[in-house]
Amino acid sequence: MQAKQRILLVEDEEHLLEAIKLNLELEGYRVTTATDGKKALRIFKEERFNLVVLDVMIPEIDGFQVAETIRLQNTEVPIMFLTAKNSSEDRITGLKKGADDYLVKPFNLEELILRVGNLIRRGLKADDLKEFNSYSIGDKTIYFNSYELHHADGTITSLTKKETMLLKLLIERKNEAVSREQILETVWNYDVYPSTRTIDNFILTFRKYFEPDQKHPVFFHSIRGVGYKFTDTPTV
Repeated sequence: MQAKQRILLVEDEEHLLEAIKLNLELEGYRVTTATDGKKALRIFKEERFNLVVLDVMIPEIDGFQVAETIRLQNTEVPIMFLTAKNSSEDRITGLKKGADDYLVKPFNLEELILRVGNLIRRGLKADDLKEFNSYSIGDKTIYFNSYELHHADGTITSLTKKETMLLKLLIERKNEAVSREQILETVWNYDVYPSTRTIDNFILTFRKYFEPDQKHPVFFHSIRGVGYKFTDTPTV
């Protein structure tokens, strides 16, 4: 079964929030909500989303600042502003802050749903471009479809499905810190909750496979309090 696409909906008008959430869920989306900017940023940092729908005039931190902060962390997730601020200056500000779309209140729900679908499909197509079947780290090559690691001397190490999935996730997010939450969703699919130590052990295994010096890793890094990062450092 295909995973539901995930939307972060940020809106401080409770009745409007519930109406939008209900209609998006009826379309098959998984919707997480926030009523202020501070909570929205905390949720975004902890989870992965296919789209952010964002009001501008929200408490704590306004929507423009939220979008700007999100863009510093993630340049790819689509952002749609949903706001009563309808001047051309406001639209330009929104686009400059990294928005992909700007819908003015009051709006037609059907139009909102169509725009949401377009943005998510665009994002998924961009993700498809990242698909790859193999990847080389140093003098070793990972073959994702066959779950194999080929060494320079011709020997082959069999990888588990979880090892392969975690390697692919980290490589796709190269040079970015990947949170434990994202690893849980992508690799374990929330079926089981591995301890932090379990994920650490995967990283230790990857270091044995790839690092010239396991005590001073250049490829696989633990980011304290956040998660893990893969850096493809060229050999000097």
